[in-house]
Amino acid sequence: MDSAPSRLRTLDLAAIQALASADMAAVDALIRRRLASDVALVNQIGEHIVAAGGKRLRPMLLLLAARALGHAGPDAHQLAAVIEFIHTATLLHDDVVDESDLRRGRKTANALWGNAPSVLVGDFLYSRSFQLMVELDRVEVMRILADTTNAIAEGEVLQLLHVRNPDTDEAAYLRVIERKTAVLFAAATRLGALLAGADAQSQRRFHDYGMNLGYAFQIADDVLDYSADEADLGKHLGDDLAEGKATLPLIHAIAHSPPEVAARLRGVVGNGDVSALPEVLAAINATGGLEYSRSRANEYAYAAERALEGLEENDGVAALRGLAHYAVDRKS
Repeated sequence: MDSAPSRLRTLDLAAIQALASADMAAVDALIRRRLASDVALVNQIGEHIVAAGGKRLRPMLLLLAARALGHAGPDAHQLAAVIEFIHTATLLHDDVVDESDLRRGRKTANALWGNAPSVLVGDFLYSRSFQLMVELDRVEVMRILADTTNAIAEGEVLQLLHVRNPDTDEAAYLRVIERKTAVLFAAATRLGALLAGADAQSQRRFHDYGMNLGYAFQIADDVLDYSADEADLGKHLGDDLAEGKATLPLIHAIAHSPPEVAARLRGVVGNGDVSALPEVLAAINATGGLEYSRSRANEYAYAAERALEGLEENDGVAALRGLAHYAVDRKS
């Protein structure tokens, strides 16, 4: 974050990963066991996804939220796996819709096996996640996750409506982020609190933390699409532009550019013209679009930190606080 650091203890990403390593190893083992199918193609695509790695941030959030309230164990591992299956299903579907060929520096499943297998294996992961949650036999868990997956599906459709739409404004952009990204962060942290036996008020606190963290993370991600080193990013710079997505840096540039430049930018969005990336970058830089977007991401990160105020200090809370910093300070 850009302002003075909090005086409360935070952990950096390496320390957070070390803290969660044993639990995450158990989650990864569970994911591999429950990903198995007697349909060979499911196993091939599933193994490709698991091997791609990633930081597994969403399941880690569930584990850390539970730890912050003194809970750990097999039920947390199982729900963390559910969160990861849901997230991975959305990635498979996203890559098909966006016609992406690269994720985390590797070929996407749809680039390797085609669209139909990717969509169907995404459906398999959704259904497997529901099998796992039903095994826990907790109605409130199922309600939260059913509501969450429904909101994610709405977010997918909502984003599709804004593809190549130059009239997308900041409010519309944030509505997409809420459903596509933030709701799963919020579900992860709320479920961690629920497993720990937290009351409704405490669950709301962890929900608010996750929701704000999700906004911060996605806005920062959209900034990286216009500013990161492509090798670090693991995908092509300007992918959002190529897909006709107006994210916050470009939305800000359109709103604050001279009329002739704004008209040009609107045309670029409407055509998904990635060849115009240098012009777009120039307009974003001229209007302070990256700085504005970073400041908005920081606002949400601060809100996430504030949601943790009053909790008893421990490693779990320090880790959650550290993830609020990581969300906006990362390079990829």
